[in-house]
Amino acid sequence: MTARVAGCELCELSAPTVVDNDKFAVILVDDANYPGFARVIWKDHVREVSDLADEDRLLLNDAVYKLELAVREVMRPLKVNVASLGNVVPHLHWHVIPRYADDAHFPAPVWAQAQRATPDAVLQARRALVPQLAEAIARRFASR
Repeated sequence: MTARVAGCELCELSAPTVVDNDKFAVILVDDANYPGFARVIWKDHVREVSDLADEDRLLLNDAVYKLELAVREVMRPLKVNVASLGNVVPHLHWHVIPRYADDAHFPAPVWAQAQRATPDAVLQARRALVPQLAEAIARRFASR
């Protein structure tokens, strides 16, 4: 395993994980405006998918796929955004974000200027699904 890098927030991550193995972790991001936002974080400190061996690349791709399936199953979004940017944190990770026509940024990326406020009742209903999402993620990763 590649050494952890001091100051890298993903190397030093102590967030609760839904899936945690020797290669990657899956976490639910605590984002009040985007319940169901999750990440797959590669444990080795590498910058790009192309830094991975073929077997690891396929494993990572499968993890993102399973996470997206769980998000779609439970959150029922209009669209799922899957992104790997790493411009600010150059440690390989993928964002999986459920998107809705009424979310604060739709149709723009979640990092753009907000266009509206999502009603609190809508956000509360989506937040209520997060425990079910955690179960769906664990179930998908438990099965091969």
